[in-house]
Amino acid sequence: MAEASAASEAASTTAAPFRPVLLISAGASHSVALLSGNIVCSWGRGEDGQLGHGDAEDRLSPTQLSALDGHEIVSVTCGADHTTAYSESCMQVYSWGWGDFGRLGHGNSSDLFTPLPIKALHSLRVKQIACGDSHCLAVTVEGEVQSWGRNQNGQLGLGTTEDSLVPQKLQAFEGVSIKMVAAGAEHSVAVAEDGELYGWGWGRYGNLGLGDRNDRLIPEKVATVDLQREKMVMVACGWRHTISVSSSGRLYSYGWSKYGQLGHGDFKDHLVPCQLEALRESFISQISGGWRHTMAVTSDGKLYGWGWNKFGQVGVGDNVDHCSPVQVKFPLDQKVVQISCGWRHTLAVTERQNVFSWGRGTNGQLGHGESSDRNSPKIIEPLSLDGSKGQNIASSKYDPSSGKTWVSPSERYAVVPDDTVSGCF
Repeated sequence: MAEASAASEAASTTAAPFRPVLLISAGASHSVALLSGNIVCSWGRGEDGQLGHGDAEDRLSPTQLSALDGHEIVSVTCGADHTTAYSESCMQVYSWGWGDFGRLGHGNSSDLFTPLPIKALHSLRVKQIACGDSHCLAVTVEGEVQSWGRNQNGQLGLGTTEDSLVPQKLQAFEGVSIKMVAAGAEHSVAVAEDGELYGWGWGRYGNLGLGDRNDRLIPEKVATVDLQREKMVMVACGWRHTISVSSSGRLYSYGWSKYGQLGHGDFKDHLVPCQLEALRESFISQISGGWRHTMAVTSDGKLYGWGWNKFGQVGVGDNVDHCSPVQVKFPLDQKVVQISCGWRHTLAVTERQNVFSWGRGTNGQLGHGESSDRNSPKIIEPLSLDGSKGQNIASSKYDPSSGKTWVSPSERYAVVPDDTVSGCF
């Protein structure tokens, strides 16, 4: 059916002036990109509506999410099987995809096949959104944190284990200004403006960095000897591991390491943040955590990967797990400016305005027009300046008059139209 869908959209494919990719994000089996001009594209698995095109079809190539045209989207973030976007001018967060446990924030657990604004976040100035497996976090410009979705291990930080179908403010951060958050499968982490690191939620593998394997229902400060002299500026979560970077560019990792995803040269869990010695001489500028793998970009544009590599998601030309960082090579030694790990695939943007992908490709999440796995970077032609065929991107041909497409948990494939509003809906 994906082939038929692609064929039906071929007529709407048009050549346009090149729009460089500003942001990328990878989910469990889908990918999203934000292009200049506030254009959002998505591709990969669409069964749960996570692509936002109004149907359940996979897309093997980047497809313009026309439902968000004109909404001046400035950021996009993938969860495992859902997606969010933020419009600064509309002061609105949109979400769509798999809705179980309330991860979409709309007050129910229904799936949503086209973007819908989260009413509880309307008019908030949001500076960052993090999506885990089944929960989300949002940080406002004022440094406050909102959370919603699944909460069986306290990953929402609200002091309970009850799911939240709508965003709620974390009272535990009263008086603390948060700089950045990250979400794993069942845990969350945050960095405050003062450089302090916090963890909460599921902690069985030490992924909270608190020195034990216990869950936390509210955020708790990570206080270790190593971190007392370090100010943290960046955090990322894998499925059950955590990565942080200090103001001095040092990378720390902790949590689950069965597949070497911590990068310390072994397969042992670490219950507190430990500096990655292999990259001690490098200044880390960006990090991303996959299901069981990790990627890091250095200040000079080099990309390193490690961890689970069954599908080639580390990108170093083999399918062997790596417990220490290995450099990923690009044509013409292009420098990397952005990285995003999905569960089993990885996306990267280079300084030459090219987008590459590698790893699992069974649902088209690599964006190459096929469903093959790749164990080294391959350029995504429609999104890249060096693409040989030019920037020809199909449109999802969203029809606003058709309304929103809801799918309840009990009738996952029943189409239930509703009203929609043009402009900042």
